Amino acid sequence: MGLFSSILHPEGFHGHGKTRRFFEGWYLKLVSADRSQRWAVIPGLFLGPNGGGESFVQVLDGATKRSWFCRYEVNEFEAKTGEFDVRVGPNTFSAKGLTLSLKDGPLRGTLQFSAFNPWPVTLTSPGIMGWYAYVPFMECYHGVVSFFHTLTGALTVEGREVSFDGGVGYLEKDWGQSFPAGYVWMQTNHFTTPQTSLVASAAIIPWLTTSFPGFIAGFWQQGRLYRFATYSGARIERLDIDDTTVRMAFADEEHRLEVETARTGGGLLLAPVRTEMHKRVEESLDANVHVRLSKVKGGTVFEETGTVGGLEVHGELERLTTMAKRR
Repeated sequence: MGLFSSILHPEGFHGHGKTRRFFEGWYLKLVSADRSQRWAVIPGLFLGPNGGGESFVQVLDGATKRSWFCRYEVNEFEAKTGEFDVRVGPNTFSAKGLTLSLKDGPLRGTLQFSAFNPWPVTLTSPGIMGWYAYVPFMECYHGVVSFFHTLTGALTVEGREVSFDGGVGYLEKDWGQSFPAGYVWMQTNHFTTPQTSLVASAAIIPWLTTSFPGFIAGFWQQGRLYRFATYSGARIERLDIDDTTVRMAFADEEHRLEVETARTGGGLLLAPVRTEMHKRVEESLDANVHVRLSKVKGGTVFEETGTVGGLEVHGELERLTTMAKRR
């Protein structure tokens, strides 16, 4: 599969032929029907600046805030380009489900996934990146493989079998050379109204010899996607980050999306920088994200608070918020 075809399949692997300065990871969020089990499972690959590297499966327990990094050799990693189909050691991940048998990890078992609900892919806007997906020198690329899907099956959690029947999953991914120098990201698909999901982020984006504050927000509401992004002509109206709260607001000609969440403590995950994989990033799976979607000319379309949300706030935040206020 050529470069053009791989752009139209953000869910697939983009690292074939890469030998250094590359990472790719898939973020699978798994929440049981009663929301007591909240897990993030991240299979991936990291190749260092001088060659070599590692494959891995990271695990975060949102309830206890513990995390595990299960390391495997590079040659224990396999993935397909045109679809989501990944193997790391004995662990497998695909659109049908996952099977976990982690060495030195807390999870074993098999889950099945219902049909995915991906960010739409078209020739002019191939996924959440929009036309930026065609730019060859981006530091980090992003994909939303499924806003939500239903889970069935069970996992053995540290020796205890736990049912995930009727649970909800979310799946996104990143690939490139490094995570942004500063960013905020939040995601939830647990609202009172079913089939509702939010993902929103803002980050420092390197661009040639300069940088800019890029942002992407997608609000999926019962089959309709409201998108707000740098490339879509939307604007970021607010980005405030302090020790307790994150507030963001985006708007286009028709709608305004406002999100607010309290910063809660989380577990530590490892994120890639250009020289190493082991940069610690704190992530919560307990965020309550208040969402309000309104019409610019007046009138609320949707307003609820999503629970068991993912939240990461990391890096050069003052620089990011200052850049956003200048736009």
